[in-house]
Amino acid sequence: MPRYEASPCQNRLRSGREQGQDRTSGAPGLLWMGLVLVLALALALPDSLVLWAPAEAHPLPAQGHPARLHRIVPQLRDVFGWGNLTCPVCKGLFTVINLGLKKEPNVARVGSVVIKLCNLLKIAPPAVCQSIVHLFEDDMVEAWRRSVLSPSEACGLLLGSTCGHWDIFSSWNISLPTVPKPPPKPPRPPAPGAPVSRVLFLTDLHWDHDYLEGMDPDCADPLCCRRGSGLPPASRPGAGYWGEYSKCDLPLRTLESLLSGLGPAGPFDMVYWTGDIPAHDVWHQTRQDQLRALTTITALVRKFLGPVPVYPAVGNHESTPVNSFPPPFIEGNHSSSWLYEAMAKAWENWLPAEALRTLRIGGFYALSPYPGLRLISLNMNFCSRENFWLLINSTDPAGQLQWLVGELQAAEDRGDKVHIIGHIPPGHCLKSWSWNYYRIIARYENTLAGQFFGHTHVDEFEVFYDEETLSRPLAVAFLAPSATTYIGLNPGYRVYQIDGNYSGSSHVVLDHETYILNLTQANVPGAMPHWQLLYRARETYGLLNALPEAWHNLVYRMRGDMQLFQTFWFLYHKGHPPSEPCGTPCRLATLCAQLSGRADSPALCRHLVPGGSLPEAQGLWPRPLFC
Repeated sequence: MPRYEASPCQNRLRSGREQGQDRTSGAPGLLWMGLVLVLALALALPDSLVLWAPAEAHPLPAQGHPARLHRIVPQLRDVFGWGNLTCPVCKGLFTVINLGLKKEPNVARVGSVVIKLCNLLKIAPPAVCQSIVHLFEDDMVEAWRRSVLSPSEACGLLLGSTCGHWDIFSSWNISLPTVPKPPPKPPRPPAPGAPVSRVLFLTDLHWDHDYLEGMDPDCADPLCCRRGSGLPPASRPGAGYWGEYSKCDLPLRTLESLLSGLGPAGPFDMVYWTGDIPAHDVWHQTRQDQLRALTTITALVRKFLGPVPVYPAVGNHESTPVNSFPPPFIEGNHSSSWLYEAMAKAWENWLPAEALRTLRIGGFYALSPYPGLRLISLNMNFCSRENFWLLINSTDPAGQLQWLVGELQAAEDRGDKVHIIGHIPPGHCLKSWSWNYYRIIARYENTLAGQFFGHTHVDEFEVFYDEETLSRPLAVAFLAPSATTYIGLNPGYRVYQIDGNYSGSSHVVLDHETYILNLTQANVPGAMPHWQLLYRARETYGLLNALPEAWHNLVYRMRGDMQLFQTFWFLYHKGHPPSEPCGTPCRLATLCAQLSGRADSPALCRHLVPGGSLPEAQGLWPRPLFC
């Protein structure tokens, strides 16, 4: 096992303990509980909190769990001398921790340790550390108390693979029916003059009720442009009236402007709305705050869209603590029933009784907007790498994927087509969840007509391939850009043109349009907000159609055509790309992400790099993660 030299900070800590001056834990076990929980907290927090970016930064460089752990664990090793800790002692300590937490967890005492560690590791500003720990501590201790994390797995995380294998999310498989898969049958283009449906797609609205014009857009906190951010230095302007290119969310007036200005993009046949309603001030949100956001924005959507049917999906920011979505068997105050019940009440005019029933149970549902089309709204928080409740059991939480298989098989039997909506894209999910989902999509490729997600805040897509060769594109998931500016983006929304409501319709996406509010123009004194068409996909990218093969071909065209890629890069950011250029590693990582409909699968990108070397060898994997 490698050894680590003691740092000056480490020596000071040791000296304090030897002199009886260290009162951090009150008991050795609490310190170790705190160490584990601060790691869990770092995983549960969005990247913007763990390592938030400056105002000019852009979502792409944000990284997922492996990089985040690699940043934090070495600091803990340096500070606490884990290099000198033996594997047997580590396992013994975690055995004691597990027994202690299950017997009588002292949440407040563990929380105080985590606050000190949060400050020590500079995970967030001190005030944020204190608030976020107090918000998270009760749920996290409860999840840890119920978790199946073994001493060997914990020590494998902290001391390396020679001490144990950290794989609390081990592989698992859902069951597919024995019904043989029909031969692949790609959809045919609709006949000229066939009806076309226009579907408004809203995602990641992130209303900040504390947004305040003139406040500092580059404050120390993870979210700025708000009361408490302070005034900016005289050399820098404050937050704009309609929004800001920084780590800021939107005032209500901008969302009202978006919804009231939809006229030129309509009329719409229906609306898909994939969540993330509250702001990114996740360190001091209450249930009352989340419910206020839910009811306020739902009322706003209903006000401006009137009789148009709206079909929502649950985002990761709807709950508090953020990303906290326990499986349905968790009851009492820790359960998500407070949120699902409120959603069912807010959305009861849009959803039928059976959809409301499953929404109340697990936050997912299915319904039929038209004859021949089945819509499935998934709760993608059950696949989330940030949902710490999955420490208990990550195997198909709530039985949602098995339920999805049943819905798809029933649709296949009826000859219906299916749309899937959700918040977190499949390629950003836990590996086993993502790979099972990939299997399901491959099995029901003839039935599935469209997949629609948000969460990343940027404009992208994920191509799915046949499982045998990973070469035949059979589906595409569209990832629409956010309404919010967070981080450094124009506000925006998407409209899909879909093969319409008629007998024999394929219900596939025919094209899509993206609309934005140019903040540079809107924030000019005296100007009025003007929502404008940014681009149409087929026209801009020269696509023959919007089927999976066209998007697959686009990626490989962009590999060799820098001008085409720069167009994509501009639109990826809703018309406000970062000032720094996107070099070769950035370009390959971006293109790889478009081909990666399943998590942690760099083999999907093997043809992108000349010579066949995989992107992960160049530091391009895992895929970027944002929000």
